[in-house]
Amino acid sequence: MDLAYSDADVAFRAEIREWLGDQLSSSDWAGLKGLGGPGRDHEAIEERLAWNRHLAAHGWTCVGWPTEHGGRGLSLWQQVIFHEEYARANAPHGVNHLGEQLLGPTLMAFGTPEQQARFLPPIVAVDELWAQGYSEPDAGSDLANVQTKARLEEGRAGAKGPEWVVDGQKVWTSNAHFSQWVFVIARTEPGSVRHAGLSFLLVPLDQDGVEVRPIEQLTGGSEFNEVFFTGARTAADLVIGEPGKGWGVAMGLLGFERGVSTLAQTVDYARELASVVERARANGSIDDPVVRDRLAGLKVELSVIRSQGLRGLSQVAGGEDSSAGGGAGSIFKLVWAGWHRRLGEAAMQVAGFDGLLTRTGDGQGDPTAYDLDEHQRLFLFSRADTIYGGSDEVQRNILAERVLGLPREPKGT
Repeated sequence: MDLAYSDADVAFRAEIREWLGDQLSSSDWAGLKGLGGPGRDHEAIEERLAWNRHLAAHGWTCVGWPTEHGGRGLSLWQQVIFHEEYARANAPHGVNHLGEQLLGPTLMAFGTPEQQARFLPPIVAVDELWAQGYSEPDAGSDLANVQTKARLEEGRAGAKGPEWVVDGQKVWTSNAHFSQWVFVIARTEPGSVRHAGLSFLLVPLDQDGVEVRPIEQLTGGSEFNEVFFTGARTAADLVIGEPGKGWGVAMGLLGFERGVSTLAQTVDYARELASVVERARANGSIDDPVVRDRLAGLKVELSVIRSQGLRGLSQVAGGEDSSAGGGAGSIFKLVWAGWHRRLGEAAMQVAGFDGLLTRTGDGQGDPTAYDLDEHQRLFLFSRADTIYGGSDEVQRNILAERVLGLPREPKGT
């Protein structure tokens, strides 16, 4: 694997670094630096949306998409550079990730020309935001257990044809509280089980029959939601791929999930690690050889994780099966999730007793509210890293069964 950057790549890095530096030093955007992100997605949504649209106006959204679909057509390494420089600039976290990184590439791979023409331009322009309707109360890591149902019926008055009628419940639905659309895995063939009979539907959220209930997290935000569908409708032609064959589309989307933007998390992680080291120096815990060794180990591990992520990107094309590249996507998910949890634990070790204390009351009459510092939030949110996006257990099963060829573990009765 050649990790050397060409002269063109070096020039591109300088271009995006200069542009972001200029924009984020202006009075319009400087106050947004660092906002959003894991455990903080509730922060300044409207302001971050305006920033995302500013990026779009200057051609800095969907940078890896082909030019015919409104992107810049950047090479893999240039995409890595863009996302790394974006993270290094401490730019506000985006609000368009699910559309740009997941649904858009899925539409290019599986959608019709009409679906692409309808939905890709608003994603590029950040005019429509998307939520992910996968998990259910009884179908989290075991996505094949989906029970949400959809059936084709004659369209309502004013509809252009038949419509899918959706009934069921989704949970941990990211960004549903401020999105206009959700992509939904639903069972469309009565009597079907497991992977068969599922369809990948695009459903508008702003309609009767859809109820969104935010889920308050330990970190204080409500990034996730419960979504209830009771006779919700969407046009018959808003199914991606063939009806009943949605499992392949759903898995293709997950293949796009662990791309270059996920690799750029390592830049944010390096910033978090540096802040923990700084706190250790400030409170004297750095003098404890056990603490110092733990922090040094985390720094070395993070360098290895970045190299492993780059190797994985060079071996796997977006949308490929989880076993591609020797299970590179699953390996990367396992290593960064475990590392980030250990960082959260180290942050609490460094904080000592201060890590147990929070400031209560919000100053507006709610005595139960509490305010977390950055390391408390890091610790609490990182507990979920080994669950969301495919739990550690699921990733290990993928590697065991699809890469190593080991027998499936027995299913309980």
